[in-house]
Amino acid sequence: MSFISPTLDYTLLSPILILLGGALIGVLVEAFISKALRSTTQLTLTIGTLVLSLAQLWKIRNEQSMSAAMGSVVIDGPAILLQASILIIAILSILVIADTDQFTALAAALPGSEEERHSIRTGNQVTEVYPLTLFAISGMMLFPVATDLITLFVALEMLSLPLYLMAGLSRRRRLASQEAALKYFLLGSFSSAFFLFGMAYLYGYSASVTLAGIRESVVGGSGNDVLLLLGMAFLSIGLLFKVGAVPFHAWSPDVYQGAPTPITGFMAAATKVAAFGAMLRIYYTVFANAEWSWSPVISMIAIVTMLFGSFVALAQRDVKRMLAYSSIAHAGFLLSGVIALNKAGLDASIFYLFAYGVATVGAFAIVTLVRDSSGEVTDLNRWRGLGKRSPWVASAFAGFLLAFAGIPLTSGFIGKFSIFSAAYESGAKGVVFAGILSSAVAAFFYIRVIVLMFFTDPIQDGTSIEIPSVLTRFSIIFSILVTIALGVFPAPLLSFITTLATFIR
Repeated sequence: MSFISPTLDYTLLSPILILLGGALIGVLVEAFISKALRSTTQLTLTIGTLVLSLAQLWKIRNEQSMSAAMGSVVIDGPAILLQASILIIAILSILVIADTDQFTALAAALPGSEEERHSIRTGNQVTEVYPLTLFAISGMMLFPVATDLITLFVALEMLSLPLYLMAGLSRRRRLASQEAALKYFLLGSFSSAFFLFGMAYLYGYSASVTLAGIRESVVGGSGNDVLLLLGMAFLSIGLLFKVGAVPFHAWSPDVYQGAPTPITGFMAAATKVAAFGAMLRIYYTVFANAEWSWSPVISMIAIVTMLFGSFVALAQRDVKRMLAYSSIAHAGFLLSGVIALNKAGLDASIFYLFAYGVATVGAFAIVTLVRDSSGEVTDLNRWRGLGKRSPWVASAFAGFLLAFAGIPLTSGFIGKFSIFSAAYESGAKGVVFAGILSSAVAAFFYIRVIVLMFFTDPIQDGTSIEIPSVLTRFSIIFSILVTIALGVFPAPLLSFITTLATFIR
């Protein structure tokens, strides 16, 4: 057996390689740079890496290839759009993460121990969150472009493992943060096992680990249909877990609440883009000819996810848990684009992922600003009168909530209208009806929060608005401007997506 030298197109792979290089340099910075310079160096390195990767992605936007990494990676229009969305969301998230007060001084120390107190007193701020974030983004960039099952699984673990660690890095509520990280890790491990089972069954069905080989077997009907159904089921469980769809959502509320808020925003936005990107590629290209077998099940999951997320959010009194259940409902809305299985569904899904991701980062950035002497205040009852304390912060948060609700003149309205229109065209009328109903329910609890902020008197309970740093301020302002701009004038982005978003097989 002769050795075959790998052939890689480094130009097409350069956006991912730049991120991996930046992450490795970040590890060295963490080990060798002095404490006084470490935080600034890590932030500069991370922002520079993300901007350089985005610039390189723009250069290759018109290039397409199935053989960038010997058939394991595909570069096409949807890949470029999804990767660009991940990078833009990541840049906004890093600006919020840069508020190092959110993270523990020493992650390895026991909560409340003398070692932890000594680290806080001496200013020993560990900044490993920056290289961990770059590693996670690298996995997210690889996930929607992977074209064989092994690369897909490697990308899944690359994006997941850093998130498991970062969920436990909260400076305050350390036990809740570590509990969230443990829950995320354990349930994520189960989902990875299901994903591996699905890979094994699909290999048994097609005798191939490549998406092209599996598609050929599906089109030709040459394999055992039982293996195909089992493979699709287990693979879908792994993907549905990452997007937080019912009944694989149990981790979302606890992890969203326990993790540091900047990490929650990053995880809620960027992970959805990566996971739905992979799901769109798999269902639109590999399983399209087996639609009869998976479409009814995914449709039912979408309906239950939308309704469950919206109705349970009504009962939440914690703003982070409310946004967690809102995220679950949005996962159901996005599944409508998968079910549509047409060009309009693909375009609408990519637009929705970007618009929702930007608004999510902005919303969680604002959550970091509402504080008392103990840290963040996430109890909704203590957000009373926020509009009178800080009209601009409350107005920005209200704008994000209106976008989540799908109110006209926001990006959320254009996203929902586009994705429901695509689903309706494909005949999924039941999914569209459930989506409209759950949107109406969701609008109630979003508007309830707006009424709480603007039409009730503030209570003197120590709650105040922290003046945001320049970085956090930029992230919020950019997010709200994009949210409004895409609602008022979405045509340029929609046209750009329509032109570029075509899968190559």
